[in-house]
Amino acid sequence: MPKVLIFYHYFHPDDVVSAVHFTDLAVELAQRGWDVTAIPSNRSCRHASVTYPSSEVWQGVKIRRVWRPGFPQYRTLGRFCNAAWMALRWGLTALTEAPDLVIIGTDPVLSVTAASIWKTLRPKTKVAHWCFDLYPEAAIADGILRRDGWLMRLLTPVLAHAYRSCDLLADLGPCMAERLRAHGSHAHQTTLTPWALAEPGHPVPVDRAERASIFGSAPLALLYAGNFGRAHSSKLILQLARKLEPAGAKVVFSVRGNKVDALRREAASVQNVSFASFADQENLEKRLCSADIHVVSLRSDWTGMVVPSKFFGALAVGRPVLFAGSPDAAIAHWIREHKVGWVLTPDTLEAVAAELIEYCQEPERHEQMFRHCYAVYQTHFSKKLMVDQWDGELRALLGSARTVAAEREKLALTR
Repeated sequence: MPKVLIFYHYFHPDDVVSAVHFTDLAVELAQRGWDVTAIPSNRSCRHASVTYPSSEVWQGVKIRRVWRPGFPQYRTLGRFCNAAWMALRWGLTALTEAPDLVIIGTDPVLSVTAASIWKTLRPKTKVAHWCFDLYPEAAIADGILRRDGWLMRLLTPVLAHAYRSCDLLADLGPCMAERLRAHGSHAHQTTLTPWALAEPGHPVPVDRAERASIFGSAPLALLYAGNFGRAHSSKLILQLARKLEPAGAKVVFSVRGNKVDALRREAASVQNVSFASFADQENLEKRLCSADIHVVSLRSDWTGMVVPSKFFGALAVGRPVLFAGSPDAAIAHWIREHKVGWVLTPDTLEAVAAELIEYCQEPERHEQMFRHCYAVYQTHFSKKLMVDQWDGELRALLGSARTVAAEREKLALTR
């Protein structure tokens, strides 16, 4: 039974989206015959004062939590201190553990630096990195770091060595893959997207009660559900909402995140925009199924640094996506490739508004689109599909390592 360690800041029972994905990955690998140990922080994501037991077993996965100081995650210095602490603790785990393989995530930031320590202390252990977001690139886009600053000059060679220490780099889409290649790693690179948190067994019809409670009698319901933070933008969405108002369309934000207050201020003057409470995991499917269209945004300067998982959640329940962001983004690429929505840019604003008004007036098209989006998710993005690919990629890594070892042993015996 191959042994794998999973390093990610947060894990079960945290409900932050990426923590759920890493928890799902761990559980699914355990069900496929892997000996899985997850090593997250002992602190809750939402409430740093809340801590979890140091060890437990959950759905076949051994969980060993690392004690972490309570540095505030909402401050830049606190995030970097937490990142340094966790990366060092994960790296030093190599002094006492010798797994076949480790999987390193991207929370906290710069977690991939632990790969350098592992390759130094355990060169036979294979290292896979699942890249949910790219730092320090995102910090540069957010204005926290300067591209030509002293900290970047320090981090650039450190990160280059870390990426070269990886055997597998898993990105979330073609735009992220391109940015990762720029680091010069010779690791095998593949795209393994995050799956939806709710995966119904069929295209789900509109939940009429939920729809009425948040959209009223609007003939076209657009929902933005999930996190709204530094990587997201509302300008184009609000401009579109104004153009759709005469048709009776309504846009609802069901969000949480560090930019929600600013979003509320920006949306205050738009009559057909409102806010709903954030849906928890138990009520997520019902909320997602209240809308005709799901809205996803990504600032253009963040293209390739993150890929919003809301896209996959929308397709999983059979809903098309309106994406406000760069036409070069992975989501824009998939929307065009699979014909599952609309790409909203300053250049397409008028055309998209006209198309949506027409779509609003043809409700018979909705069911057809729902079935199509659901089929696209099942064919290209489902959890089973992605975890099967993970299982195959990891076993291929171990298989190639064992083949090389066997060839070396055979060569030694012939000398």
